[in-house]
Amino acid sequence: MIIQTESNYTPITGATLLLPVASQNGKLPADTLRQLSQITGQSSDFIGQCFEGGKKEIFPLVTADQIAVLIGLGDEPSFRHTLRIFQQVAAKHKKLLGSVLQLHFGVQSGLENVAYLAEAAVNGLLQGAYQLGKYKSDDGFAHPLLHSETKLTIIASTAPEDALQAGHQRASIIAQAQRGIMDLVDRPANHKTPQHLAQWATDSANAHGYKATVWTKEQIVAAGLGGLLAVNQGSPDPPVFIVMEYQGKTTNGRLPKVGLVGKGVTFDTGGLSLKPSANMHYMKSDMGGAAAVLGTMEAAARLALPIHLIGIVPSTDNSVDAQAVKPSDVITTYSGKTIEIIDTDAEGRLILADGLAYMVKHFQPDVLIDLATLTGSSVRALGYIVNNEDGRVSIDIALSGVFGNEDTD
Repeated sequence: MIIQTESNYTPITGATLLLPVASQNGKLPADTLRQLSQITGQSSDFIGQCFEGGKKEIFPLVTADQIAVLIGLGDEPSFRHTLRIFQQVAAKHKKLLGSVLQLHFGVQSGLENVAYLAEAAVNGLLQGAYQLGKYKSDDGFAHPLLHSETKLTIIASTAPEDALQAGHQRASIIAQAQRGIMDLVDRPANHKTPQHLAQWATDSANAHGYKATVWTKEQIVAAGLGGLLAVNQGSPDPPVFIVMEYQGKTTNGRLPKVGLVGKGVTFDTGGLSLKPSANMHYMKSDMGGAAAVLGTMEAAARLALPIHLIGIVPSTDNSVDAQAVKPSDVITTYSGKTIEIIDTDAEGRLILADGLAYMVKHFQPDVLIDLATLTGSSVRALGYIVNNEDGRVSIDIALSGVFGNEDTD
């Protein structure tokens, strides 16, 4: 998709016009209604009856010349909510989106942080264009935002041109990385072995200028990564240990060093402590932590962030055969500590133990973060964010557990 910016709005016949507006105390201000009326040709009273600007409220108006989509941002729109609103526009209303799009932020006077909200909108549109089912038969309708010739013009007279440009470029890079890791998570296990993750990391590193080293099973054995090897015992595919490093530029000679370790279990049967069959197909996504690390490495390099970033992904599946690790087995991890296996479905912490110990020993990061789809008990304990807007109840997102060793504000 081609993205450009303009200060003033000029109607384009056949274009889809996206009109984001914020409400005030649950209603649209009178001057905003007048602006919408002038642009769409509909009366202010009609628009006010049909659309109040509430968060996630979508109202399409089809005229002889164009499709105008009114998009409610709610009161005091934030970056996160704006992103999610436009993600929904792209995902649920793709047939309203054509090859020429105008994103008009100039409708409402007094809207703050327009460049910031425009960045969120572009990120949301590009994220929402991701389509599940990579290996599904074609449904005959490719998303228009994924076409290279689709044109999006951002119109915002109150935002500095350089801020708009930087914002949409950043949004595009981040959204591309996000779509890439969503594709990884969505792939079935037979198209996502540890070797696939290793190839993804190698290709990305070569394309975007950071380092990626992939250890073979022989190297893993020689190094003594006993947690990773134990989980891999029942698998037909050998494990890999992926070490990535990106070092940005600095003007003061000191870069913050951040270490990321991601759980790369490409499919989790539970091992001999076998999972129930009802939802086991979801276990293709048990490498979500690894995907997040891979995507972060790529995005950081493409954005040229001033940071020293190290990413480690220990990867295997957790399968069952005669060689699989057994409850009561005792293994020795990379740190030299021994672990008694009680439940073979607690495999993520075993491979993370090796990755974390290797990170600390060889890189000594200032900040160390591990990312993992570690246990469904976290969701059962913490629940979901539930939205209740204007009587409409919806689940927004599952809460994630975050644990640390220091107090934070």
